[in-house]
Amino acid sequence: MRKMEVAASGVARDSRKTRYTRKALRDSLIELMRSKSIVRITIKELCDLADISRSTFYAHYNNQYDLLKQIEDETIAYFEDILKKFDKRRSVREIIQMVEEIVRNIADNSSSIQALLSRNGDISFQERFFRRFTHQLHLVNSFIEPPLSDIPGIEEYYLVYIVNGSIALVQHWLENSMDIPIPQLAKMLIQLSPAKDKMAELRRAMTV
Repeated sequence: MRKMEVAASGVARDSRKTRYTRKALRDSLIELMRSKSIVRITIKELCDLADISRSTFYAHYNNQYDLLKQIEDETIAYFEDILKKFDKRRSVREIIQMVEEIVRNIADNSSSIQALLSRNGDISFQERFFRRFTHQLHLVNSFIEPPLSDIPGIEEYYLVYIVNGSIALVQHWLENSMDIPIPQLAKMLIQLSPAKDKMAELRRAMTV
């Protein structure tokens, strides 16, 4: 019985140590990404900043890109949980609420999100991030006005416009210390849509 208790205690210590090591490395990567892109960050820099040996680093991650991908995947999963709450909701008011909640969570997690969504971040992650919640809006088809709707693949062009516009807008907001209110930024993100009928409905809802 005593041996089992000792073993369990050892596992608990290892688990705490693992969590501490991973957090230290992740925090260090986010800190470094404030001033440089991932391609310029070395394992040595990460280990020095986290005060962790290279052998310990490689016990957890293959390289700095593996570490970044895990942070990105966890970030996507975090925001997926927010989006799931709106899976069955379609009204304009609920769309506004969803976007505001996303922006609010970006602000609340500004340290890590700012690095991931900054110009030092991975553009493929940024596109994946914004494409996911842009699709959730269920508005892309309504963006298309005749006769453009007859052009094959035109929806993808609108999606590229919306996604890249959203990335640039949020990057600018973060770089300027989130200087405009969250509801206002949420409205601006929604207003990237050029749909005339949808915009009229959104403007009415936003003035209530």
